[in-house]
Amino acid sequence: MNKIFTKDSDNRVDLDKPLWDQSTFLGRFKHFAWITDSRTCLTSTTELNKAKALIEAYRSGNEPKGTTREEVIYARKLYESAFHPDSGELQNVFGRMSFQVPGGMLLTGAMLQFYRTTSAVVFWQWANQSFNALVNYTNRNANSPMTVNQMLMAYATATTSALVTAIGCKSMWQKRAGPFIQRYVPFAAVAAANCVNIPLMRQNELIQGIEVSDEDGNIVGRSRIAAAKGISQVVISRITMAAPGMLILPVIMEQLEKIAWFRRMHILHAPFQTIAVGCFLSFMVPTACALFPQKCSLNVSIIERYEEDLYKDIKTNTKGKPPTVVYFNKGL
Repeated sequence: MNKIFTKDSDNRVDLDKPLWDQSTFLGRFKHFAWITDSRTCLTSTTELNKAKALIEAYRSGNEPKGTTREEVIYARKLYESAFHPDSGELQNVFGRMSFQVPGGMLLTGAMLQFYRTTSAVVFWQWANQSFNALVNYTNRNANSPMTVNQMLMAYATATTSALVTAIGCKSMWQKRAGPFIQRYVPFAAVAAANCVNIPLMRQNELIQGIEVSDEDGNIVGRSRIAAAKGISQVVISRITMAAPGMLILPVIMEQLEKIAWFRRMHILHAPFQTIAVGCFLSFMVPTACALFPQKCSLNVSIIERYEEDLYKDIKTNTKGKPPTVVYFNKGL
């Protein structure tokens, strides 16, 4: 049975602590498998708002009489899967991490299937980067808002980088490599675009810094280094999330297409790859999210060395007793 953290005094669910130990990879994997459950995408807005209301009432000790522990835990699952952890706002369903499996499997399956013509590469890379931009914006650190112009510039630049990489790789590899290597054009484009898309969609965090707090949750300043660390970890996670499906499936398809009946059944190729990508993503979404703790830490000695002004603010805010480590939400 999974261990649930509770308040010892009354055996109530502690909403300020995850259900599983976040200091271990396995604990983080269970946590993200729980909140990225794709079935939560089918929950209506009314039910999601009811879940949020129950969580808020439970936190203040005013939940309806007879509320069970299971009801609170399920409401928490809905709340954490659909509402932003910083702002508490209801996220767009297509931008939630719980939509990564259905959204990612459709787009990745299409990119892997339709890679032979330049027009197909352009269209599906554009569609994928539009989806990624929405996911990146939805899961940003909400304490660093962006202007409309910044969002449009970030979207245009990220999409362009994906298209340039995809077309460039396709053109180069078409001349120097065989058809099999061309199957990896989509992954090269996705990896390159993630390195551009995520930092650009979260550029304000790099410019203004993100809020960092002490162990008790007291905000002590805004750090650009913390933003860079969090964003770099998200980039690694996103590339890792896509890698198995986009790297292994080309090998599988290459072998299957040597079988005469499968080669003739072109209509099966796209559905097969889409379903296969879904299987990979069902495991890789929580795996990639669990690579790094959501509550990321940063040693204050690094801030003292590279952000002197922030360190002075931290000393002031803590009355001359700065913590050794600060914490921040890295985003997803």
